[in-house]
Amino acid sequence: MRTTKRKLPRRNAGFTLVELVLAVALMSVLLALAYGGLRAAARATDSGQERLEESGMVRMTHQFIRRQLNQLQPLPFDLGGELQNEHVVFTGSPDRVQFVAPMPGYLGQGGPQVQTLEFAEGPRGFSLLFNHELLLAYDPTVGMLNEPIVLLEDLQGGQFEFLVRDEAGELLGWTGNWEVESELPVAVRLDVMFSEDQPILWPLLATGVKVDELATTATGGAQGYSDIIRSMISGERGSRQ
Repeated sequence: MRTTKRKLPRRNAGFTLVELVLAVALMSVLLALAYGGLRAAARATDSGQERLEESGMVRMTHQFIRRQLNQLQPLPFDLGGELQNEHVVFTGSPDRVQFVAPMPGYLGQGGPQVQTLEFAEGPRGFSLLFNHELLLAYDPTVGMLNEPIVLLEDLQGGQFEFLVRDEAGELLGWTGNWEVESELPVAVRLDVMFSEDQPILWPLLATGVKVDELATTATGGAQGYSDIIRSMISGERGSRQ
């Protein structure tokens, strides 16, 4: 007598409901992690791009100011100085300078221009403003007619300083107020302090005036331009020690 084996019903292959729920939950976690990583990378990229743009703007502003201060011209823009009939060629205080210099490129058409650099306080800190007007059209009783240009903003502060020398031509050091408005300073220094949330450093800006100062000093050529710059740098180092 032949015996036959009974075939047991085979279980259908597949996932249980619990396994599906766990798989979906795991996939959600992985997607969330991936999305968070992408957002962090995007924020880091944007932050890096902003810092590059800010650094580029600071560098261009630094170069522009250095160029303008390096080309000061002893041309009077005001005849009403503190002394009678005094020709004012330069005014300077810790927060403002005014001078005559050429403008770069096509902006220089029309000749030398009266220019101002000044710090102005606003709701978000200080801003460094620049303004200019043709010397031939400038009226000191009216002032600048153009709207100032914002070079830097959201600053903690800043100041101008001026290198002074005595009648014998000896350098006396830096001062925050320029007293002799009928003469140009030997050099001008500008320090800018950014706010704490801006990790930017302002490079040292101390530029000498390229005008031949030898013709206006009692030394008659005893101290050349290169000597002035070397003395200026050594004085800067000494003041920081």
